[in-house]
Amino acid sequence: MCQTTNKGVKDTIAGVVLAPPKEKIMNKVMLIGNLTRDPELQTTNGGVSVCRFSLAVTRRFANSDGEREADFINITVWRNQAENCHKYLKKGSKCAVIGRIQTSSYDAPDGSKRYTTDVVADEVEFISSRNSSDSDEGSSFAPSESKSSAKKETAELEEIDDDSLPF
Repeated sequence: MCQTTNKGVKDTIAGVVLAPPKEKIMNKVMLIGNLTRDPELQTTNGGVSVCRFSLAVTRRFANSDGEREADFINITVWRNQAENCHKYLKKGSKCAVIGRIQTSSYDAPDGSKRYTTDVVADEVEFISSRNSSDSDEGSSFAPSESKSSAKKETAELEEIDDDSLPF
């Protein structure tokens, strides 16, 4: 016995409604690479921290010239993990990121439509800092400090609408 409704198909057996099979969908990314620039920390109007940086990830295979190319991937990290990334990572730091791919678009000032692809991080593991990779002494995760100032400045804040947050 099968009943069909306007909103979709419902299968029933002996009066029990059976749910349609759930699709198995996965959007998971795992990357290891080096930061191409210092992380930028911002805060939404609702007080949520968001950190953005770019990760250079070397490709597994060499190109036709025998050189290994790199991809430059934008990473977005939220909340406490964002604050930790801003505090402990800097340009050249090696880290591992586990997250999901998120695409979006916006209208550029010239009127064209631009598309972006970012990885929204669920986990970030600090593998090495720039100082430890330069000196080859184990991992050292002291908060990063600029030579010109003892405290890293927060980037200029741009307005982020809380309704556009992915959670």
